[in-house]
Amino acid sequence: MADGSVAQREWRVTGMDCGSCAAKVRGAVERLPGVADVDVALMAERLRLTLDETQTPPERIETAVRGVGFGIAPKGARPEKPKGGFVLPDGAFPDAAEGAETGSEPEDNNEPAEHAPTSWMKTSKGRLVIGTGALLAAAWACRLVLSAEVAHWAFVLATLVGIAPVAQRAFAMVRARMPFTIEMLMTIAAGGALVIGELEEAALVVFLFAVGELLEGVSAGKARDSIRALSKLVPKTARLEVGSRTREIAAERLQVGQVVQVRPGDRVPCDGEVIEGTSGVDESPVTGESVPSLKEPGAEVFAGSINAEALLRVRVTKAAEDNTIARIVRLVEEAESARAPTERFIDRFSRVYMPAVVAAAVLVAVVPPLTFGLAWGEWIYRALALLLIGCPCALVISVPASITSALSTGARNGLLMKGGAVIEAAARTTHVAFDKTGTLTHGKPRVTDVTVLSGTEGDLLALAAGVESGASHPLGQAISAEAERRGVDAAAATGGRALPGKGAEASIDGVTVSVGSPRLANERGALTDDLRTRVAALEAEGKTVVIVLCNDVPQGLIALRDEPRADAADAVTELRDLGISSIMLTGDNPRTAQAIADGLGIAHRSELMPEDKVAAIHELTTDARVMMIGDGINDAPALAAAHVGVAMGSGTDVALETADAAILRNRVTDVAGKIRLARATMSNIRQNIAIALGLKAVFLVTTVLGITGLWIAILADTGATVLVTMNALRLLFFRPSGARPVAEIASRHTSDATPESASATT
Repeated sequence: MADGSVAQREWRVTGMDCGSCAAKVRGAVERLPGVADVDVALMAERLRLTLDETQTPPERIETAVRGVGFGIAPKGARPEKPKGGFVLPDGAFPDAAEGAETGSEPEDNNEPAEHAPTSWMKTSKGRLVIGTGALLAAAWACRLVLSAEVAHWAFVLATLVGIAPVAQRAFAMVRARMPFTIEMLMTIAAGGALVIGELEEAALVVFLFAVGELLEGVSAGKARDSIRALSKLVPKTARLEVGSRTREIAAERLQVGQVVQVRPGDRVPCDGEVIEGTSGVDESPVTGESVPSLKEPGAEVFAGSINAEALLRVRVTKAAEDNTIARIVRLVEEAESARAPTERFIDRFSRVYMPAVVAAAVLVAVVPPLTFGLAWGEWIYRALALLLIGCPCALVISVPASITSALSTGARNGLLMKGGAVIEAAARTTHVAFDKTGTLTHGKPRVTDVTVLSGTEGDLLALAAGVESGASHPLGQAISAEAERRGVDAAAATGGRALPGKGAEASIDGVTVSVGSPRLANERGALTDDLRTRVAALEAEGKTVVIVLCNDVPQGLIALRDEPRADAADAVTELRDLGISSIMLTGDNPRTAQAIADGLGIAHRSELMPEDKVAAIHELTTDARVMMIGDGINDAPALAAAHVGVAMGSGTDVALETADAAILRNRVTDVAGKIRLARATMSNIRQNIAIALGLKAVFLVTTVLGITGLWIAILADTGATVLVTMNALRLLFFRPSGARPVAEIASRHTSDATPESASATT
């Protein structure tokens, strides 16, 4: 966009409790001139849109949202309490809410502060419930103790006090050209009940509606808390080194390159690198690991883990807004915008559903009295009850509530899925395609065999490590790492040089030592028939063989292989148990691919270029639902071609941003866990839809037949919404197979965790 006046703007909207609330916010702003691409995220409390400020200034957007009863504040500002509503406290900004109510300006304080959560009784909706409940109880008491006329006016007062704020919001929605809202239906129903003399029931309905709205707000807040809990893992303050002294500052003000001290018992305030100190770090709050992980200079730590033993000095490697926890929270919140096809269908259905029910209510009120001469009062009463069933709140929230709970559970278990569309696609997966290197295998070769022809294994490794000292080639690095692991010192070498495509050589104690491929040995006439047989046997196992020569005389063989991850075979088995077929796609030669695939019990295709992998995925997707697992960078084309592309392992920015989903730790069994979570989510969604539509259908029939009345009708609406939300919250306790609570991201640069057996089922 060339015009600088057109830009994307974002606000935080408070007071949204259900899907219809999000629809009201959307409806209030999308009709304004210069507004496009409106996105309202209920659980993230986010309003995002593209705005042409020459046609509509941002202030007008805020006025429109406040006009329909919600609080709004620009992104990054303190949230605003909705007028006549309430912000369910999360402990983060209660002082802002208080400031909004009193009209005072919140104090600008950069230092974090802790606040006790506010009781629901101190919120506006809580006070409304208490007030209407007290008036209703007083009215019943008047009927028992005083005259019927006093009780009559007590019920009228209880109804009017309770319905007044509802009617105010209803007419605000009418001014915003949204007449079909639950507030308007409630206003008509309560007012109509007063007119036809059903005073007690009118007061009871208003009270139950207030209770339902309060429960909706509490339920929505509980769902949001599951995401906020992640960010609360990061401590508020950090001990920053300034010269020879330390001072305490807000963790969010830390900058890359600064050094912080983490004392025993303290939480690590940032993603960083240990530069001094050795200590066990308890990662259980974040990874679920009960055994502390040893951290030494050079090791990476991440925000939220707990230093258990000794002082550590840590260099900040990521700013607060980019640390691992912050990125996960941000990505989970963004995922709410990627709506599932089921959710989009429900939205379209709900737009027709409410007007249809209103039309049916009009017919129920008019047709029987006019056609059959039945009593007007009775059929108007039934029509009013029918109106209360017309709001699709429970139906609209049935999908996003489940999706949000699933996203939060996934984030805590290192399973990131970018929205409902990805969850729905993952639940339908029939085939999983794996990249080999870095996915099914570690991605780094390791020494598997040391065969000595002369001397000892230690002597052989010392010679090889001496030649490979400082090597950049993965095979050379693996040999040096093996020597170090065994405590073998590399021999002192001089004159080292690479032999491109063949190996390397150097001078050790006046002897030319070469470490190279069988091809190099063959060229130098050192590849005997016995040696050739040994090499062939090792290569048949999918291993790479190097031969150590001293003055072109063979000293021994070293075999290396990119070993499968410890849990790779278990992952294939778990997928098979789920009825899912697996296949490995690799660019390796057929012999290596065959050896790896046979060990894992998986089908395979070898010698595939990136375009060949895409062709293979396209072939699979013709009659199957395919999930592709890769490293998120090299396999980007194949990830994009699959129905669901999953970035495996490292948790890099590219992996998180390019794939549909990500596994934030190097556990292949998490693939099955991701599918189990997706299937459990879709099952939960179907349950929610059944609850919402089932209750509506039952009470539509019983209301028309005169079996149930107004107060049952309002329970059918608000009660269904609460039931659906609480059912969705069950997903917060779901344990995906092979995944422990909270993303195990810090381990991505250390060793792989031991796979756990599956314990949860859908």
